[in-house]
Amino acid sequence: MSFTQLSLDSVLLRAIERCGFTEPTEIQRRAIPLALAGRDLMASAQTGTGKTAAFVLPALQRLLTPSSKAGIGPRVLVLTPTRELATQVTDAIRAFSQFARLSSGAVVGGMPYPPQQQLLRRPLDLLVATPGRLMDHMERGRVDFSRLELLVLDEADRMLDMGFLDAVEQIAAATPDSRQTLLFSATFEGQIQRVAQRLLKEPERVQIAAATARHDSITQRMHQADDFLHKMALLEHILRDEATEQAIVFTATKRGADELAERLRANGHRSAALHGDMSQYQRRNAVEQLRRRRVDVLVATDVAARGLDIRGLSHVVNFDLPNAPEDYVHRIGRTGRGGDTGTAIALVNRQDWPKLVRIERMTGQKIERVVIEGLEPRFSEPRPASKRPPQRRGGPRPGANAGNRGGHHHRGGDYGARRSRDA
Repeated sequence: MSFTQLSLDSVLLRAIERCGFTEPTEIQRRAIPLALAGRDLMASAQTGTGKTAAFVLPALQRLLTPSSKAGIGPRVLVLTPTRELATQVTDAIRAFSQFARLSSGAVVGGMPYPPQQQLLRRPLDLLVATPGRLMDHMERGRVDFSRLELLVLDEADRMLDMGFLDAVEQIAAATPDSRQTLLFSATFEGQIQRVAQRLLKEPERVQIAAATARHDSITQRMHQADDFLHKMALLEHILRDEATEQAIVFTATKRGADELAERLRANGHRSAALHGDMSQYQRRNAVEQLRRRRVDVLVATDVAARGLDIRGLSHVVNFDLPNAPEDYVHRIGRTGRGGDTGTAIALVNRQDWPKLVRIERMTGQKIERVVIEGLEPRFSEPRPASKRPPQRRGGPRPGANAGNRGGHHHRGGDYGARRSRDA
């Protein structure tokens, strides 16, 4: 199938061709006709499958027909969980609307208020926003939804995970009941079903791949680590491997991202941090440095890296495993995108084992255990709790005598707390 078979306007087809796309992905083939027909939609697909274009193109098609209502408020609203994802959506809108005369803009947290206030005072076709900042403007009476025709909830599961449920529902309640609603999510489980029942009208469902789907283009493996210094040695081995071209390394905390990026720079790696305490300019600059290959390693937290789309990223390394299994799926989806292959590696110490168990239970996939010669772990893989023999009271704590790697266990990315003197 080609894009011409999706009944898209010629100005959009011209932009699609200019962007270098020739055939729609499966999520685009199935979601775009339903959205163009005016149906409410629940759509789920893995990262890197073209979800953004699946809602941006129908939105732009709608906007090519003039509104019957006077006013300056947006006709299309796209809600995203993070600034980075909002930037990605905004970039897609600009690319696909380059031959159309449409106005769009973004209202996101971490940015100055005055330019956003000016944006909301001008006629606007399409608005991309994060829930918190949009609510700020709504509470001050700066947003007019009287013309709104289409509401898009992008990565809805992530918005709920981040605590935006009330904000999303309040925003939806402020829009016309006649609107069309498109919901895109990595999973239809949990709160998503209840939110969809309240906000969507008899929605069509398109489920290309559930959150439990295997990433066939990604090779997954894990290395068992004894402690923080062992993790560092394993990470050094991975980054110095010729197969590692560029990598994102995930940590649990912002402080952990800064400290690990600093350590890697000290060891000769071109590395940068990416986390929520950085300014928007700093975050964009870090991502751009990676895209331009001026940086080889980006050390990131989940929220900051959400929505990143960087072609050619060879490796994702989980220095710290996430608490939520769904976040593991999103993390490793940063590689192996758009037909490329990638490698995802987890570094697992004793504190990480329960997280690994939850990840494997959710995905239904056992991650391959790999031991690197010369970096073998001292401890064997923990047994399931029910099979573990009782321990004697007063006995030595596992890992108490960890030898020449310092004997300290890394806890949740707090790298400064438990280092040995020679770390």
